Parts: sequence; C-alpha cells; structure tokens
Amino acid sequence: MNWLTNFVKPKLSSLVNRKKVQEKLWNNCLSCGNMIHHKDLSENLRVCMNCDYHFRMSAEDRIKLLYENDEYIDIELDDISDDPLKFVDKKKYKDRLKDYRNKTKRKDAFILTKGRIHEKKIILGLMNFEFMGGSMGRAVGGGIVKGAKLAIENKLPYVIVTSSGGARMQEGIISLMQMPRTIAAVELLNENKIPYIVILTEPTTGGVTASFAMLGDITIAEQGATIGFAGKRVIQDTIREELPIDFQKAEYLKDHGMVDIVSHRKDLKETLYKVLDHISH
Repeated sequence: MNWLTNFVKPKLSSLVNRKKVQEKLWNNCLSCGNMIHHKDLSENLRVCMNCDYHFRMSAEDRIKLLYENDEYIDIELDDISDDPLKFVDKKKYKDRLKDYRNKTKRKDAFILTKGRIHEKKIILGLMNFEFMGGSMGRAVGGGIVKGAKLAIENKLPYVIVTSSGGARMQEGIISLMQMPRTIAAVELLNENKIPYIVILTEPTTGGVTASFAMLGDITIAEQGATIGFAGKRVIQDTIREELPIDFQKAEYLKDHGMVDIVSHRKDLKETLYKVLDHISH
C-alpha cells in the first residue's frame, strides 16, 4: 500500500495533472499586433521592437530608467486622514486604499524623490498609475506641494512625471481642490525662479492636465502618449464632429504648440539631462 501511495500515485498525478505555466509570458502590441515575449519587452524598455509603440511603464521602472545605481532617496509623503468623506461605493474607500498600498508598497499615487541625473541634482516626483489609476487626491496634491517646497529650499529643479486618469472621485470636491493647490505650488516655483519641468506620459488626462501638468517651463512628452482633458469620444459627441486620428497624441500637441519636446523613451533620460544642463547655464 505504501508503494502504491508513495510511488505510483505521485507518478500518475504528474502525468495527468497539468503543470502550472507562468501567466502573461507574451504581450500583443496594441498598435501593430506583434506578439512580444515579456522579457524582450522589458529589456526594450516596454517599447515594441516592430513599430516603436510605447507600452505603459510603471513608476518604479521609470525610477530605474532615470536614476543610475540607486542614486536617489525616497522622500516620505506627509500623513493625512485617509477618508475625509467616508466614501463607499461597491467597497469602502479605506479598504481600496489598503488594497492598493499592499499591491504597490506605496502610500499613495505619488512618489517623491531627490537624486541626480548624471551630475545634475533634482527633485523628482512621479505619478503612479498602478495606484488607483494615478488619480489625484489630497495625498497626491500634498506630495506635489511638498516637492515644490523642497525644490525651493534646496534650490533644485523640480521635475514631475505625469501618468493619471485625473481627479480621485472618492474624495469629491477635496480632490478638485488639488487643482488650484498644485497651481499655487507652481506659482511659488516661478516666484523663486526654480525651473519646473514636466514629463507627460501615457496617459495624462482630466484634472491633472487641467492644472500642474501643463504649466511646466519646459514640457516634454513621451512618444505616442495620450494627453488631454476629456476623452476623444466625449469631445466628438459634444461638438458633433470627427476629430483627427492622432488627436490628443504627444506629436499632435507638439505640432499645435502645447508641448515643447517629444522624446522616444530610450532618449528620455538624455533629453532631460540636456534640458537640465541648458537651464543651469
């Protein structure tokens, strides 16, 4: 009986039961349909090797892209009360926050750092799309303001990388108040002659676009990024007109004077460095 249980049964089970296969080994390019192995995509900075389509990139990967050898420090966001409106939809807002904090290992949808791009010291803030779609609530607004104050205090350029669906609905009017709050922070930078650089990535929409994202002294957009306030379909339905196919894309915005530079992801770090080098002279 032991022989049957210990030897025959496991052998039969290994033949019958399917082995677990790692999920998401392949990614289909949303532009050309090319199938790309996840390792190849990661090694190519999440850019399609066939058509140059830029997949979304996490904030954590962007930190690795911009900083070398961990030459930066994380700056803790200020503690605030989590749920000012006691908001509940299908789930309590507090519970959603807990889930995203466990998933991302971050306090909220904004990451604040101090580091160097080559020898140029900066304060760098990044919106984290993986945390509730990078939505802007009090914590994000507070992080942007804190970054501005640190930039002024240290006399360093302030760089923000945007990626957001807009305001955070669970915080209602308090979320909308972050728009004038962040605009006031940018005005403080202007008054103190601190350079403010914005890097727009896929996607940058809603109240983020309508506030601090479009107020940079220099605005860089990543190639192919969607940048706008309302969605394309909403605008078309409102004005009853067909919009250009590349409407709200980085290249379209550059052609119409809303963006200064469009950069390929592989060139983004060097593009930022050149801008920092130019404004420091």
